[in-house]
Amino acid sequence: MSFLIQNAWAAGSAGGGEPSTLMSLLPLVVLFILFYFLLIRPQVKRAKEHRKMVESLSKGDEVATNGGLLGRITEIGENYVELEIADQVVVKVQRQSVSNLLPKGTIKKA
Repeated sequence: MSFLIQNAWAAGSAGGGEPSTLMSLLPLVVLFILFYFLLIRPQVKRAKEHRKMVESLSKGDEVATNGGLLGRITEIGENYVELEIADQVVVKVQRQSVSNLLPKGTIKKA
């Protein structure tokens, strides 16, 4: 029966197994580097800038929160700030919810 089906013999190793293994890992390494520079690094940079901005808040700063409130800081605590959003209207928000520090004079008094 061997005259109808040829026997499949294992091919001999030519000593080139190492470069093929390295070449198979190369796309994974390139993908990780691409993810690092396009996703991870910018996010870490933004988080550092936000943390620095939150630490530098002071009384009288005009800020915008993540919820869209605009106000002037009247009191600062360790975890919370009090914002005056209108005359005699003060709300307490978490420091981390402050998203932007606005230029002075952005909020007009009515």
